[in-house]
Amino acid sequence: MPVSTTTAAPPSVPGALSGSGAPTGPGAPSGFDALVAEVYARFGAGFPLLRITTTPVAGEGWLTGQALAQDAALREQLVSRQGERMRAAKGAAPRRDVAALEVLHQYAFIASLAMSAPWYLEQRVPQLAPGGVGYHEGRGLLTLAPHAVSCLPGDPAASVPGVRVVPDAQALRAELRSAVAAHLAPVLAAFGPLLRRGPRGLWGVATDELADGLGYLGDLLGDRAGAAAAANLLLPGDTPPFAGAAGFPLTDGDAGCRTRLNCCLYYTFEGQPLCAGCPRQR
Repeated sequence: MPVSTTTAAPPSVPGALSGSGAPTGPGAPSGFDALVAEVYARFGAGFPLLRITTTPVAGEGWLTGQALAQDAALREQLVSRQGERMRAAKGAAPRRDVAALEVLHQYAFIASLAMSAPWYLEQRVPQLAPGGVGYHEGRGLLTLAPHAVSCLPGDPAASVPGVRVVPDAQALRAELRSAVAAHLAPVLAAFGPLLRRGPRGLWGVATDELADGLGYLGDLLGDRAGAAAAANLLLPGDTPPFAGAAGFPLTDGDAGCRTRLNCCLYYTFEGQPLCAGCPRQR
């Protein structure tokens, strides 16, 4: 999935994430389908380089989390292609685990954000199975098709079939962690041999993607401190299987660069400096 934290441009106008919600009028979806469209309206506005649909995957040409987890040949193909891209950009072939980590990053970042962004923006948590996230490179289309949504009491969505109501904000945070963990678990397990990392290292990657996605969303919104504080509440450091805390430093109402739990391994390219948030800086 050729999507990364650097390819999605910020919204072109202030408030571009304040979308008007689900489509209305004749032929508009109703019930759970309408709710899902509403959940992703504001999220989609923040990624102008992607077309986002909530229609389930159908037909050929889709890369899904399920395929990524189950198809070893597909993983090898994606890692080889990513290695060629990195060689062209850096002038040297990367180690295979470096290319594999980049492939995992690109998928896990978007998949995590597809669940964390509605939580942050709408206080709703979509549940996405590995087959519920798909990318069609030829069409530039990202599909996000949740099978359930969790929300708080008093949310107008509470009476919609397929919606689970949880008692409070703490429970909703637990729903988000559970949803992201369930989605990423088979993908992480499949990438373990390629990355040469054990469970803690793999869940450190998941922790980084979930935390950094919220930080990125805060940058898009012009409220990094608010999103960083929310990430710190979501990932305080004692929520297995996630391997640590978000750890955004919050000072004077602002949020600095967090130290990641896992290195991106870009330092392995000659002349490449360590990233500001690299754990090797410690």
